[in-house]
Amino acid sequence: MKVNHLLNFYSLVILVLLVSTTFGFRLGKKESTTRFQQQPVNAAAKALTGAWQLVKTTDPAQTAPNVVKIMVDGYFTAADYNLNNKEFIGAQGGTYTLEKDRYTENLEYFTKDSTKVGISQTYTLSTKGNSLQLTGTRNGKPVTESWERLDAGDSPLAGAWRIRERETQPGQMSVIQRGPRKTIKWLSGKHFQWAAINTETKQFFGTGGGTYTLKDGKYTENIQFFSRDPKRVGMSISFDYEVKNGDWHHRGLSTAGNKIYEIWAKEK
Repeated sequence: MKVNHLLNFYSLVILVLLVSTTFGFRLGKKESTTRFQQQPVNAAAKALTGAWQLVKTTDPAQTAPNVVKIMVDGYFTAADYNLNNKEFIGAQGGTYTLEKDRYTENLEYFTKDSTKVGISQTYTLSTKGNSLQLTGTRNGKPVTESWERLDAGDSPLAGAWRIRERETQPGQMSVIQRGPRKTIKWLSGKHFQWAAINTETKQFFGTGGGTYTLKDGKYTENIQFFSRDPKRVGMSISFDYEVKNGDWHHRGLSTAGNKIYEIWAKEK
């Protein structure tokens, strides 16, 4: 009888250890995911959807004549550039939330200072018509920014898209595994920007953007900035596009003349 009791006791101990080990492994895996988990986008945050242009700032570090920010699906990206000189100056992006008048940006990439990737910045936000004002502190100094709406995000392609598949050989698609290395394309109603980044290593690989149009199944990009090659600024390129089962199918030729067939899925 004592032997049976001992066997039952040891069996219970082993079971508890197995459960604890399994739970601990799962918990550790959860903690190793990306730093910022996207929160559900509330109605107030959705009201910010679209493209915005910086019209006034008290930040002396901001000198670019063109700064455009796209906000959609709880994600944002902003680019600083000089269209006349075809000069790319910088870009940043990530996720955003809005609770009452507290607007918070969580940086996933920042070309001017990668050490700020993973840091949150909170501002007080106020809106009036098509104007938006952010007030807060940056680099220890008070800053106020005024933005004007460029569009309201009214497009069937509006959203934050992540490339999921790419054709590598005729008729052969290669699946791009999800990870910290990613290429995202943000589209508002009329503006777009893409960026290739790594949220874990804080690396930036390239970006480009401008305006786009949709007509008769054609998606046309008008490039206003390109970090890798300023000669491409001013170019317009068209692609066949189709949205199937929530995915964006994208076919055509790149600015270098290479054939492209890509499938993009909404970033989550």
